Amino acid sequence: MEEKKVGTLYMVATPIGNLNDITLRALDVLKEVDLIAAEDTRHTLKLLNHFQISKPLISYYRHNEDIKSEVIINKLKEGQNVALVSDAGTPGICDPGEEVVRRCIDEGVKIIPIPGASAFVNALVCSGLSTKQFTFLGFLPLNKKLRKEKLDLIQKATDTIIIYEAPHKLKATLNDLAMILGARQVVLARELTKIHEEFIRGSINEIIAKSDGIKGEIIILIEGNKQVEHENELNNLPLEEHYKYYEKQGLEKKEIIKMIAKDKGVAKNEIYKYFFS
Repeated sequence: MEEKKVGTLYMVATPIGNLNDITLRALDVLKEVDLIAAEDTRHTLKLLNHFQISKPLISYYRHNEDIKSEVIINKLKEGQNVALVSDAGTPGICDPGEEVVRRCIDEGVKIIPIPGASAFVNALVCSGLSTKQFTFLGFLPLNKKLRKEKLDLIQKATDTIIIYEAPHKLKATLNDLAMILGARQVVLARELTKIHEEFIRGSINEIIAKSDGIKGEIIILIEGNKQVEHENELNNLPLEEHYKYYEKQGLEKKEIIKMIAKDKGVAKNEIYKYFFS
């Protein structure tokens, strides 16, 4: 008896605003699959109608992932090909998708990514902040303890930090950031690829002053902590080079010992013994 062919799950990125940003490959996949699983079927229907694509739709959103993942898996096992899309951007990034991907892996179902728009990547490359290393945190937690943990991470991070925020929570988040950021640069990107696309750059206090009445999809990008980065660089130096660094700045022996001990978080006498015992 011939083994039944299993379908493929396509993770299809869709435009984050401008419909012309959809890829030719994404259109081909949406035309060819048997079923489209959408975060909001009404929203996706507008996209499909724009490109004259007619396909069966089922809803797949955060609060029905367990149930609908089972439905999708069953369809795939029947040999149907399924495209998963979010309202905008790449599914699975701060959007539903993780659960069904894990299920597909467990069931041995093939998953194919169909690349396209991702809001935070486009915000980053236009921000003017470092793109060498970055951390994407999604939305900050509402729980006070978890939120404090994330804010502590942001305060210490030496790479660029990227977070999403809703307009009605923006002021509170900016005020929380103002408590920890000091003079670091911040970029607020909103409504990317849409008519009112905007980048607002400056210190956190300058951003707060310009943030009244801001609407739309918002991304906050935060410059890495250069002081911590500098301290980390110093602490990676051999002690002799660490000593020479401060010596070149004109510091006396006692001051150098004090600075090295502070950098490394050890007692001054430990550093003194290393050099002078």
